[in-house]
Amino acid sequence: MDELIEQLATLVAGGDVVALSGAGMSTDSGIPDYRGPTGTQRRHPPMTYREFVSDHEARRRYWARSQLGWRHVTRARPNPSHGALATLERRGWVSGLITQNVDGLHPVAGSRNVVELHGNLARTLCLDCGDARPRQRLAERLDALNPGFAPRPARMAPDGDADLHATAERTFVVAACTVCGGVLKPDVVFFGERVPRARVERSFAMLEAASALLVVGSSLTVMSGYRFVIRARKRGTPVAIVNRGPTRGDADAVVRIDAGLADVLPRLVDLLADRAPTRAPAPPSSLEAVERSRS
Repeated sequence: MDELIEQLATLVAGGDVVALSGAGMSTDSGIPDYRGPTGTQRRHPPMTYREFVSDHEARRRYWARSQLGWRHVTRARPNPSHGALATLERRGWVSGLITQNVDGLHPVAGSRNVVELHGNLARTLCLDCGDARPRQRLAERLDALNPGFAPRPARMAPDGDADLHATAERTFVVAACTVCGGVLKPDVVFFGERVPRARVERSFAMLEAASALLVVGSSLTVMSGYRFVIRARKRGTPVAIVNRGPTRGDADAVVRIDAGLADVLPRLVDLLADRAPTRAPAPPSSLEAVERSRS
């Protein structure tokens, strides 16, 4: 593996690399992923967009499970792999990060130019009026509506979900939007839901200006992440992949390391410690500049 990490360091040393992270990035923070090292799905998706918007009982089930699972996510802290990516960005080797994760750990670790492709569990949206609120406010309302609700989950699941006994789910009271009484949804992209166009366009803009694409902790099974490998291939942009187990993009990788991220990314930072990026960072995309002007 030492030789492979050296090859990765040579690729990243040019600078202006865009990283794409998946659930494997957060497993060392105690947040489960959907697939293990074999690539086999551990469980069925927790919820589809169609189920959520059309079925009140499905929403009741989601919020009951999420009320417990989300708290598990809020207690999670960035691990050394998050810190390594933030260091790579701070020192100029990584220009930006596209993450499929919804746990918000990359910004906490210090990554700055981050596209949260699938949203963030820390926010809620009303599907009727568009009102956006911090998730903590909804959690407090759900606590008030469900006093004493503290069932022991069978296990924590990906994306702030938890497996509960059906009885606990059936008695849960769901909160409505305080503005219009509409349906509340976490500000995350469910299975079967489209990623907002602005996020996709900003991600592609980052990739267009990149010297390489570094995929970390993603099996690339879903198209929302794999599309960036496809775009890199079409543009002739080299792809490197670090993931435990097979990925959909393995055939496109010029460097492929089958290992845990904690075994690779901190060592990559150490190897690059005495080098300076040879390529100047690309200017922010127009979409990023607009977002910064609004903040």
